[in-house]
Amino acid sequence: MPVFINAEDVKNNLSWSELCDALHEGHQAPQADIDDILFKQGDNAVLNRAAWIKGKGIGVKTATIFPNNANRSPALPNVQAFFTLFDDENGQPLAFIDGNLVTKWKTAGDSVFAAKLLARPDSKVLTIIGAGAVASSMIDAYRALFPQLETVQVWNRTFAKAQELAAEKNAIAIESLPEALSNADIVSSSTMSTASFIKGDWIKAGTHVDLIGAYRPDMREADDDLIAKSRIFVDSRSTAIHDIGELAMPIENGVIKEEDVIADFYQLCNNQQGRKSETEITLFKNGGGAHLDLMTALYIMEKAKK
Repeated sequence: MPVFINAEDVKNNLSWSELCDALHEGHQAPQADIDDILFKQGDNAVLNRAAWIKGKGIGVKTATIFPNNANRSPALPNVQAFFTLFDDENGQPLAFIDGNLVTKWKTAGDSVFAAKLLARPDSKVLTIIGAGAVASSMIDAYRALFPQLETVQVWNRTFAKAQELAAEKNAIAIESLPEALSNADIVSSSTMSTASFIKGDWIKAGTHVDLIGAYRPDMREADDDLIAKSRIFVDSRSTAIHDIGELAMPIENGVIKEEDVIADFYQLCNNQQGRKSETEITLFKNGGGAHLDLMTALYIMEKAKK
């Protein structure tokens, strides 16, 4: 019988470092088949994201998005999700996993894995842009993978929220975005912005820029100058380039070409070089994808067994 795994079952067993190892191993397996199905009725939606990695497993994450749930009495989460994990050899269902648990570890793990491959190992200053749940996870993940970090800075459009997160995470809230960016070795941004606001002029040589927030064609966080002067990497060419405004808009406007995206995880995990110098700016677009959910779910399942 399939087991049910929630956050409480594995809260003391999961490791950002081990997850990165699992993602590396997953990207050395055959490339995943992935697909999405989205249904909408008014403001409400249900999203199914499926992936099949030969020799590894099959997974489907089903999420409902009901934006008005917070106004119900009693209030309900706006996003609710389950992940179903199947055996790759016989199709047997193995586990039902809390979808929000999978998403949390997949999203932050995706970005911090990229930073492990692309950021300077001696990075000392991390700037977090945003102050939501993803930003909180990013602080934990980066501290685990970069123990040499000396300073974590938080910037948010609403400064009070930056202060709240900084107090919770023993970080520093900064009111000036140019200041927060100009001294950073790593920048990690998770906002809902539809207009670019991270300026290339504010990013110093050698910085690694991690872009998480944009997930729709009308959304982006980095300006054209930053895109143009960075060496660009993505988690997956099939999910991060054409359907997300971060790279699709600059490509459409002639700022860059698709060939300027140097590599994705499949290439980086199979001997393609990432960072080439201490002074170049590396830019990573976290586009997500069902295969990353599946790799994360397989890791969670393995830890739950133990």
